[in-house]
Amino acid sequence: MTQLDVAPTLEYSQDENALFKKVFWRLIPLLFGCYIVAYLDRVNVGFAKLQMLADLQLSEAVYGAGAGIFFLGYFLFEVPSNLILHRVGARRWIARIMISWGIVSGSMMFVTSETSFYILRFILGACEAGFYPGVILYLSVWFPASRRGSILAGFIVAVPVAGMLGGPLSGAILDGFHNVAGLAGWKWLFLIEAIPSLIAGLCVLAWLDDKPEHAKWLSQEQKQQLSDQLTKDQAGITNQGATRGFREPRVWLLSLIYFGIVMGSYGIGFWLPSLIQAAGVQGAFQVGLWSALPNAAGIAGMLLLARSSDRWRERPLHVAGACVLGAIGLIGSALASDSLILSMAGLTVATFGIYAALPVFWTMPPLFLAGAASAAGIAVINSIGNLAGFVSPSIVGWIKQTTGSADNGLYVISACLITVAILLCLSRRYIAAAGTQ
Repeated sequence: MTQLDVAPTLEYSQDENALFKKVFWRLIPLLFGCYIVAYLDRVNVGFAKLQMLADLQLSEAVYGAGAGIFFLGYFLFEVPSNLILHRVGARRWIARIMISWGIVSGSMMFVTSETSFYILRFILGACEAGFYPGVILYLSVWFPASRRGSILAGFIVAVPVAGMLGGPLSGAILDGFHNVAGLAGWKWLFLIEAIPSLIAGLCVLAWLDDKPEHAKWLSQEQKQQLSDQLTKDQAGITNQGATRGFREPRVWLLSLIYFGIVMGSYGIGFWLPSLIQAAGVQGAFQVGLWSALPNAAGIAGMLLLARSSDRWRERPLHVAGACVLGAIGLIGSALASDSLILSMAGLTVATFGIYAALPVFWTMPPLFLAGAASAAGIAVINSIGNLAGFVSPSIVGWIKQTTGSADNGLYVISACLITVAILLCLSRRYIAAAGTQ
């Protein structure tokens, strides 16, 4: 992860750069690992689907709805969860989130019907609510805005890393554990991949500090340096109550924009294994290996765009360009769905663009939000945006069942990404009205 080091900037001294690097390596590797296991537990249903649907006689539409219903629970509990985190501290609340979702994720092995599938996916979403926006909020307490593109990339890059590592792992579990102890491979998949979440929750309790002033691994001088930089960073932003997070128009604009981005990211996350299989790849392990390629491109996209965004101190146009690239890739993949190489090339380009947009997007809310308003606003954006996690797989699943192909679903997602790009270009000055960071 050496490429994720904090990028030097002209406004910081060598000592300050060393300090931020120290904070980076203390916090980001653990949070990075937490998000890997979180994302894996969220989307491993995409691999379980390769066996589970036939075993339980579930339709593509049921799978799409079940994959997406996770986000209804996520939506309902997201804002309350983030406000609780702001009140009780990230260490205890993130640990609670991880342990509870690990338990529920493992319980997915007991799914026996459409109803139990829906119920457990909903509860999983409710348990995980608050993790992602909570970490975004948490990192804003430790790093100034000018560094957050690279910092957030260091955390959010866990998404494609989880896909790159989790694909072959999930495929190997499906094939290697099938019928071991009389259990189907998909049951072992849910059980085995839930264990790291429980371990990570305990690590969070032992390792994280809620605020810089609580960090015993920082000297008093270093704590003061962090405080000075963050105070300077928040100059001109009023630390208002939670209601500001609901009343600020830019929160709702960014919610709409994020909805479109998430349409793309979960279109990839939930359907990539099926799209690869449809392109002619046979065997769960082989599908997992092929899925590593687009996810590796997603890692590169996140790191490159985040560094570029930090260097140029520009956010909206970077996100817009990434969304256009994602749309082009999805359209290309759909047009070339009969060719494995060309279809994979399109999916790789799409994943590069869509995933690259994520960390840069999350540098924008703290431009105009602070304190409890930031906790509420970030949670609102994430919860509304993640409703696309319900809409996206449901639409693709319905279209695939109706037409026999997922191509038209990819066109719908592409249209959403292009709409996002247009909105960002039209509103870029308004979004950054508090000053380009």
